[in-house]
Amino acid sequence: MKKSDFVYQLPPQLIAQKPLPERDASRLLCMHRDDGSLSNKQFADFIDLIGERDLLVFNDTKVIPARLYGQKISGGKIEILIERVLDQHHALAHIRASKSPKPGNVLELDDGFSCEVQGRVDDLFQLRFNGDVDVLDILGKIGHIPLPPYITRADDESDLTRYQTVFAKQSGAVAAPTAGLHFDQAMMAKIAAKGVRTTFVTLHVGSGTFQPVRVEDLSEHLMHKEYFAVGADTVTAVQQARARGGRVIAIGTTAVRALESASQSGALSVGFGDTQLFITPGYEFKSVDALLTNFHLPESTLLMLVSAFAGYEHVMNAYRHAVENSYRFFSYGDAMFLSR
Repeated sequence: MKKSDFVYQLPPQLIAQKPLPERDASRLLCMHRDDGSLSNKQFADFIDLIGERDLLVFNDTKVIPARLYGQKISGGKIEILIERVLDQHHALAHIRASKSPKPGNVLELDDGFSCEVQGRVDDLFQLRFNGDVDVLDILGKIGHIPLPPYITRADDESDLTRYQTVFAKQSGAVAAPTAGLHFDQAMMAKIAAKGVRTTFVTLHVGSGTFQPVRVEDLSEHLMHKEYFAVGADTVTAVQQARARGGRVIAIGTTAVRALESASQSGALSVGFGDTQLFITPGYEFKSVDALLTNFHLPESTLLMLVSAFAGYEHVMNAYRHAVENSYRFFSYGDAMFLSR
């Protein structure tokens, strides 16, 4: 398939700019497994779509306030987007400036903090943060939530909690695992009360998740790297779900990528490290049976993954239906539930 196969028309007013007042107030588009037919529901109905034999797999990554503002010593303004924290004092980042800073340049930040450009790693800048304060502590003091580029407003205080799942634990993402944003503590309690098991993987979502594929031939696309971790407890939980005849339900495409990255030997096993797994139609899924996901950008790798999972024609038809029925799109938008 080609990049142009994944184009759809989206009116700008359907791109959600803010979350709804309540996490579970979003709509839920359900695709039926047998024929791809669709039904319109509310996210609150999700509890009725799962059973006690099923296993829900969540991504417990935590979004860091990765956007920083400052200036060069020469006075030119800069914007930094941390892509990955390497250790207590070093990070890889994108930098927006009128002229790219060179190795040795010092960048002045708010509250007296500063960092030095040490060099380049591919298209990223390697930075060393000066002083004795940990990078994550600096971000916590002066960083901004890195809202996606299609959200055209500045971040505000509400984004500190709403662009974060209620089960976020492992710091490192610069974008939220958005399917998880629909769950509040009440829904998590209902899931537990129904006897549905849950487990967690980690995939630190990078800014590359928003980038469209830039080559027409998908085989030429170089997938961005993201760190993932799948532990022994998750492997055991998946094996137990299979044994009792339940489904493995991934909450978000990031959970899919983590599980499938740890399944490349043919069966799910403990795994961690960087993944560049690019899932397109024709991919043979090894560990996931059903998927809860938000709606994704045209020509994006995530739309390609969803099309691989539920069938290209079914997914593109679902997106047309969502547009016609004014569903809210992207990070703060509505969700869809589908089976493989």
